[in-house]
Amino acid sequence: MLKSKLSEHKFGFDIFAAVLFLIIMLPNIIWFFVPAPHDILRNQSQTEVLDIFATVFQVLTLATLCAIKNTTAKRLGFAPCIILSAASCLAYYVAWVMYYCGIANGGVFVCLCIFPCAAFMLYAIDRKNFIAIIPITVFAVLHFTSTAINFL
Repeated sequence: MLKSKLSEHKFGFDIFAAVLFLIIMLPNIIWFFVPAPHDILRNQSQTEVLDIFATVFQVLTLATLCAIKNTTAKRLGFAPCIILSAASCLAYYVAWVMYYCGIANGGVFVCLCIFPCAAFMLYAIDRKNFIAIIPITVFAVLHFTSTAINFL
């Protein structure tokens, strides 16, 4: 069963996965160049080793989402998982706006952590990219653990 599921996957570039990743990264790029007022996110991390592993799995998430396709996936459309992925992106942007407005509480930090992971996971589920679900899950757990330790 597992072997047959894996055989449905092939290497190929998924432009929509790359666009999703860029949509998620845009606020981070802006934050890098334009610090928020009272920017708690720039404080020294208490979980530097954990953050390194999270970054590795973030890269694996990008690689598996963009470079692996399931041959049985339907054409991209307005399916429930895609709509929820887009809603997760929107919620992520709302959390960034709140952060830039000076609202830096646990709820905002959880939203900044959970919504991008949810967007990636929902996209992978819709695209039947079961290989990508593994690094996305590990990244989500590591990212949430780091967020909880550093900001909650």
